[in-house]
Amino acid sequence: MKNALVIFVRNPVLGKVKTRIAATVGEKEALRIYKGLLVHTNSICADVMADKFVFYSDYPQLGDVWEDAIYDKYLQAGNELGDKMKNAFNRMFDKGYTNVVIIGSDCLELSTEIIEKAFATLNEGESVIGPAKDGGYYLLGLTKMIPEVFENKNWSTDTVCADTITDFEQIGVKYFCLPILNDVDTIEDVPDELINQQHIPG
Repeated sequence: MKNALVIFVRNPVLGKVKTRIAATVGEKEALRIYKGLLVHTNSICADVMADKFVFYSDYPQLGDVWEDAIYDKYLQAGNELGDKMKNAFNRMFDKGYTNVVIIGSDCLELSTEIIEKAFATLNEGESVIGPAKDGGYYLLGLTKMIPEVFENKNWSTDTVCADTITDFEQIGVKYFCLPILNDVDTIEDVPDELINQQHIPG
């Protein structure tokens, strides 16, 4: 099997990341927290046995935490999140990958082992999803393009994961659910070690 790991990130720009957290602690601290999330996500991806791709929100960035020699870098293409993810999956399938997993950069509870489990599951089924506590999902994996899962969704709401699973069931796609994890969306989601991350520059 040919595995592709896709990581969707926002460019770490002051005032453009973690706006709900910024409303509580300010834009500078929200940026520091987001940079800490990027460092964590990079660390859990390092040992995953897959080709790796970073898709940026605004522009591909060289010389950042995502090592240029390891990660191929692209710009997210599309208007809403569903379009952007669909285009990323299409790009990977067009490259010949058979197992494609996409994650974001907001989940501190996500681990290397869970990502590897997602790939292993795709060897047995057609899709895998990682539900988030807020009703979204932190991971989606496919072995083929299923356009319906990217269409007719209220993105960034608490119905996205359930609606996606409904799509799987209605189409007859064999899917597997990973453990429910918590995304870092509000200041209440941020652990002390991320707030006190003195090693992360502002």
